[in-house]
Amino acid sequence: MTRASDTQGHTRSSMLSEEGLPGWLDPVARAAETVRPRQLSRFLPPEDGAGRQSAVLILFGGGEGQGEGGGESAAQDGRGGAVRGPELLLMERAGTLRSHAGQPAFPGGALDPEDGDPQGEGPLRAALREAEEETGLDPAGVQLFGVLPRLYIPVSGFVVTPVLAWWREPSPVGAVDPNETARVFTVPVADLTDPANRVTTVHPSGHRGPAFLVESTLVWGFTAGVIDRLLHFAGWERPWDREKQVPLDWRS
Repeated sequence: MTRASDTQGHTRSSMLSEEGLPGWLDPVARAAETVRPRQLSRFLPPEDGAGRQSAVLILFGGGEGQGEGGGESAAQDGRGGAVRGPELLLMERAGTLRSHAGQPAFPGGALDPEDGDPQGEGPLRAALREAEEETGLDPAGVQLFGVLPRLYIPVSGFVVTPVLAWWREPSPVGAVDPNETARVFTVPVADLTDPANRVTTVHPSGHRGPAFLVESTLVWGFTAGVIDRLLHFAGWERPWDREKQVPLDWRS
């Protein structure tokens, strides 16, 4: 279903639709309508408008016939593999990049002029464009259904709009440009909610944050923070040991 506006007070774009979403995504759609910026992060965009406008695509796929939170299935996912329940698309940034090198992340990047109004549909178009450029996915098979409040990444100065999407018609994905992307992979939501895969990262500066040990990598920082809050507000979070720590180094 489409709505004229959301609870954040912004006009809801015609590019967004909840029509046909699988039922297990309902809690995520509801969370997008009600969550407030401070509930997602303490790092919010500067009031003076500083920061580089950008967007990321939080793309959920799989899960046909699955209940909320995910489960096992032998169904095919359209890419020749077995569906592992609801999953999330991530990528690992190339180790040579100037910012956030080597980190797992959502597909995304800075807005280009052709994306349009940063306060309008620009972030939606940028999220799709960047995801296509980085992972090779076909945007025609992606259904945008929600937008989270803008957040801020102080270390790089990005003002990020997280765009929620359903991978209605999965397409092949992979690292398009090895200079930007080391690999592209999906993570089952069931693995993200598994307490055994959850840890707290500790930076030498003293900052602590949620993280996930999944798919042979450590998902941390901005990406892990958003996933952590989504799991919480969607009601998928399971109790986990927050004292289980993984130290980061100064290069992180």
